Amino acid sequence: MDFAGVGYVVAAIVAVIVIAVFLSFFPIMLWISALASGVRIGIITLVAMRLRRVTPSRIVNPMIKATKAGLGLSINQLESHYLAGGNVDRVVNALIAAQRANIELEFARAAAIDLAGRDVLLAVQMSVNPKVIETPTVAAVAKDGIEVKVKARVTVRANIERLVGGAGEETIIARVGEGIVTTVGSSGSHKDVLENPDLISRTVLGKGLDAGTAFEILSIDIADVDVGKNIGANLQTEQAEADKRIAQAKAEERRAMAVAQEQEMRARVVEMRARVVESESQVPLAMADALKSGKLGVMDYMNLKNVEADTQMRSSIAKPEGQANDTKNGG
Repeated sequence: MDFAGVGYVVAAIVAVIVIAVFLSFFPIMLWISALASGVRIGIITLVAMRLRRVTPSRIVNPMIKATKAGLGLSINQLESHYLAGGNVDRVVNALIAAQRANIELEFARAAAIDLAGRDVLLAVQMSVNPKVIETPTVAAVAKDGIEVKVKARVTVRANIERLVGGAGEETIIARVGEGIVTTVGSSGSHKDVLENPDLISRTVLGKGLDAGTAFEILSIDIADVDVGKNIGANLQTEQAEADKRIAQAKAEERRAMAVAQEQEMRARVVEMRARVVESESQVPLAMADALKSGKLGVMDYMNLKNVEADTQMRSSIAKPEGQANDTKNGG
């Protein structure tokens, strides 16, 4: 191959590279598609998007759909929402769906809903087709002490005006559960709840539970009602058991005090007996001292002995025969 052929090849490669770079930086095909769809946008505007690090297709394609739907949006609106971190395509789809459903929804509100982290397209769809939220089983106790287990289905519709700053499904479920507990708790008997489950629906629905939420409650239907435990009887049984334990503790306390008092009395009796024995042991010594000192005569001592013998004889006569023999045998 001569130098001329090599030059042609190099020139062709350079031309292809230049054309590729030009088309990547200047989206000619996207500009042609926009013009064919009736979107008036200049090629310089598309190049400026590149400079602002905006993907032109993320703006032009939603703009084509909005123009075809007759929404009357501008490129600046879509681009500003894109730069704010929003999903332009989803917002445009939501606006088209709202227009078709005769729901009043402006671009500013839709963009705010999207930037708030909510799916604006799903919200519009929920405004057209309400959603059914099933609550978990809620256990409540009637005044007769019987537990009632209730499961409800809540039909809600998205409230476009309260989507920004409104509470979500968890709040709806919590409020419905609170209403069920209140309604069952105010019922005189669990039979009233079983006979009229719609009483729960009417009472809960009349409390305005959707206030401050992103939804509008359309209806509350009781899906299932079951009878649970006899909470009142269980509480009474537990209370009786607690009272029994308290009474046992008090009785044990009184018994311990009685045992302590008895032991104290026994100790006192033992102490008194010890003192008597000690005193009796000192009697012979005192009598001996009295004889030695002349305070007690021999005749007085003999009279004392006679009195003691007479007392023992009288005591043995007063005892029954068996005890008297035992006394003699023991003596």
